[in-house]
Amino acid sequence: MRKAIIVAGCLAAIGAPVFVADQADYPIRPVPFTEVKVADVFWAPKIETNRAVTIPFALKMNEETGRVNNFRKAAGLMKGAYEGRRFNDSDVFKAMEGAAYSLMLRPDPELAAGLDALIEVIGKAQEPDGYLFTNRTVDPKHPAPGSGPERWSNLRVSHEFYNVGHMYEAAVAHFQATGKKTFLDIAVKNADLLVSTFGPGKRRAFPGHQEIEIGLNKLYRATGNRAYFDLAKFFLDERGHYFQGERHAPDDPFAVYDSDEYMQNHKPVLKQDEAVGHAVRAMYMYAGMADVAALGGYPEYVQAIDRLWDNVVGKKLYLTGGVGARSGSEAFGDAYELPNQSAYTETCAAIGNALWQQRLFLLHGDAKYIDVLERVMYNGLISGVGLDGMSFFYQNPLEADGKSELYQGQVGRSPWFEVSCCPPNITRFLPSVPGYVYAVRDDSLYVNLYMANTAAVEVVGVKVALSQETKYPWEGTVKIAVSPETETAFALRVRIPGWARNAPIPTDLYRFLDRTSERPGLAINGLRARMTLDKGYAVIERKWKKGDTVELFLPMPVRRVVAHEKVEADSGRAAFQRGPVVFCAEAADNSGRVLDLEIPDAMEFTAEFRPDLLGGVVVLKNKLPAAPAVVGAPAGRTITLIPYYAWANRGPGEMRVWFPRR
Repeated sequence: MRKAIIVAGCLAAIGAPVFVADQADYPIRPVPFTEVKVADVFWAPKIETNRAVTIPFALKMNEETGRVNNFRKAAGLMKGAYEGRRFNDSDVFKAMEGAAYSLMLRPDPELAAGLDALIEVIGKAQEPDGYLFTNRTVDPKHPAPGSGPERWSNLRVSHEFYNVGHMYEAAVAHFQATGKKTFLDIAVKNADLLVSTFGPGKRRAFPGHQEIEIGLNKLYRATGNRAYFDLAKFFLDERGHYFQGERHAPDDPFAVYDSDEYMQNHKPVLKQDEAVGHAVRAMYMYAGMADVAALGGYPEYVQAIDRLWDNVVGKKLYLTGGVGARSGSEAFGDAYELPNQSAYTETCAAIGNALWQQRLFLLHGDAKYIDVLERVMYNGLISGVGLDGMSFFYQNPLEADGKSELYQGQVGRSPWFEVSCCPPNITRFLPSVPGYVYAVRDDSLYVNLYMANTAAVEVVGVKVALSQETKYPWEGTVKIAVSPETETAFALRVRIPGWARNAPIPTDLYRFLDRTSERPGLAINGLRARMTLDKGYAVIERKWKKGDTVELFLPMPVRRVVAHEKVEADSGRAAFQRGPVVFCAEAADNSGRVLDLEIPDAMEFTAEFRPDLLGGVVVLKNKLPAAPAVVGAPAGRTITLIPYYAWANRGPGEMRVWFPRR
C-alpha cells in the first residue's frame, strides 16, 4: 500500500476519512468532500435539506426520546431511570457526526455551540477510567436488557463496542470540523481503556455488532496511535475461532441475535466467502476489513473481501443496491433469495454497502465498484429518507400493498423509530456525498460520479481546478472543465457507467432485456475523441492546460431489466431503469393500484421531466395496450413510473418494481 502524502485534518467521506503523513493507506486517495462544492439539481437540494431539516430533526428527536437525557443521568445532572434500548447512545453519536460534517460545509455558530454543550455532558457521563455506556452507568445493577450483568460480559449482543465505535467516528469528525480536541479526548480515553483491556495476552473478545473496527481505524488515522489499528485487527481476527452457537432458550428474545452465523462468527474472517447473517453487521465488517488491508498492508484481507464481493454482487444484491433479504433477522438469505415485498434491505445496510464499495475502489481502482456504489446511492439508500427530510424508511422493500406493516408498525414512512439507527445514519452520509466524486492516484485523476460541482484537486503536485456542468441523472451529458495552474501531464480517468455499456451490474445477476446500439461518446475541447477503456474508465492522457474541456455523452434510453433465472421472486418479470435510476409504479399515479399491472415486453415508455412532481423527477409514461386485455387492468389505462427512491412521499399505497411481462 502507498504512503499517504497529506496531513491529518482532511476528510474525504465517512467511507475513507483521514490521511496521516507517512502512514500506509489506500493506494487511491479520495478528494475530500470539503474540496468539492456541489450545485446540481439532484444532490445539492438533498444535502441542503439534510443540513437545514434532517440534522436538526435528529438532534431534536434524540432529546425528545430521552437519548440525550441518558447522558445527563449518567453524568449526575438529572435523576431518573435509563430510557430506551441499550444501543441508543449510538444514535446521539451518529447525529453529532452528521452535524460536524455539516459544519465543514457551512459554518453555523448555533449548531457548533450545541455540539459543544452536548460534548460537555458526554464527558461528564464518562467514567473516570474512560468507560462510556450510559445504561450501565445510570443503573449498574439493572442495565437495559441484553447489556450483560458486568462490563463487556455480553459483547455478542450488548453493543458496548458498537456505540463507542460511532463515538470515535463522531469525535474525529468534530475535531476535523472545529480543530477542538474536547470530543476527541473523550474518544481517546475510551479507546485507551479498551487497548489496555483487550488484545493478545489480555482479554479475548469481539463485538457482536461490528462498527468499532471502522472507528478505531479513524482514530488511528487522526492520532497516529498504532495501538488503535492493532485492536481493530485483533477484533476481526478473533472471529470464527471460538463458538457458542445458540446459547439462549428458544423463547428468549435475544436468541435470533446470538448465533455465530448471524454475527459472522461462523468462520475466521479470512476464510469467509459467502455473505451471511445480519446485513448491516456484515457491511461494517467488510468495510473494516478493507481498512485493515489498506492501513496494514495485508493482501490476505483484500482477497477475503474480494471473494465476499463476488458473492454479494453476484447472488445477493437487490436491483436497488439494497442488501439483506430476510425481514425476521435483518439478514442475508441464500443465494438468489431476493423476495420483493418482504425484502428487508435496511437503510443502514445500504449505507454500509456504499462505504464498502468505495473502499474497494480505493484498493483496486476499478469502476465496477463505483457502478455498484452509484446504484446504491441513487436508489436503495436515499429511499430511506423522505423528501421532507424528516420521514424515514428502516426497511426498503421492492413491493408494497399499502396495508402490511413494514418496521415497528410502519406502513408508509415514519418520523422516527424506537430502534432509530437509520435516520441519524442518513444525516452523516449525505454531507459526505461530494467526497465520492473524485479521487487521485499518482498521475491519475479519477472522475467517478456526475453532478454539477466545482472542485480543487492536486495531481502530481499541481493544483487543478475542476468543474462539472450536467443535469445528471436526468440527462446524460456531462461537461468537465480541467484547469491546472500550469500545463501538466496526467491521466484523466472518466468512468463510463456499466449501465451505459449494456451491463446493469458487473455480474450476471441482472441483465438488460433489450440491448441498445446507442454508445457513450467523448469529446475533448469540442472534438470527438476515441474512447480507450481501462477498468471501466475512459483514459485521457495528455498535457492539460487551463480551459481544457471534456464532454461525456451517456445515452439514457429506458431499459428493461431481468434477473438471473435462479431469482425465483423475479421469474417472468421485468423492472425498468433509465441511467442509474430504478423506477417503480406507485398507486398515487396509477388509479390507486399497481399490483394488478402486467407490462408486456412490446410496450414502450417515454421519459418526461416533471419539475412539479416529487421535487423534480423524470417519469416514464405509456398506455397499456387495448388488446389483448391486461389482467385486472382496463384497456388503455395510462401507467406512470417514478424513481424508486421517491415512493411513499404522498402517503402509503401500493408500489411495485418488478412487473409480470405477460
